[in-house]
Amino acid sequence: MRKLIVEEWVALDGFVADKNGQLDFFTNLAPEENTYSDRDQLQFLESIDTILLGRKTYELFADFWPTATTDKEVIADKLNGTKKIVFSNTLSKAPWGKWPEAEIISGEAIAAIKKLKLLPGKNMVLWGSISLAQALMKENLIDEYHIQLCPVLTGGGRTFFSGEIKAEQLDLTEWRKYNTGVVFLNYAVKK
Repeated sequence: MRKLIVEEWVALDGFVADKNGQLDFFTNLAPEENTYSDRDQLQFLESIDTILLGRKTYELFADFWPTATTDKEVIADKLNGTKKIVFSNTLSKAPWGKWPEAEIISGEAIAAIKKLKLLPGKNMVLWGSISLAQALMKENLIDEYHIQLCPVLTGGGRTFFSGEIKAEQLDLTEWRKYNTGVVFLNYAVKK
């Protein structure tokens, strides 16, 4: 069975968005500062064949990634060329610039993801999409968490873990520290 991996950028104080719902605590890094983590991310993208996004995260990504180029963002072509599925009950189309459109699944996301996990293929990643991630946590559908821990304090905002999962359910299998101060944590979920 393919794995579902959730990857989130989290501030030191545990928030994934600040008090105003902004994500700029991690987006203000220059591409040259992110060189090492981008190379690791490119390698990670080789292990997946599907990117899952909620509507809000799709809209954020679609505003940036389809026009990104590899001279500025190492992962641009690989990310843009990977199949994307957007979970939304309001969108009817999910264009991705010159790249293939994202597929839209409306209705019950949990049931759809259970079916996707049973299909043959590489692993899947869910980026952002906090509400969807938290719903998947409650259903125990997540196999790994990739946490990018950022060396900033937001002073409040939206949390990622809200009691859906307990620390004893997680096994830290890998960690890396980058020149930016970001620490990558890979937690496998004990089943």
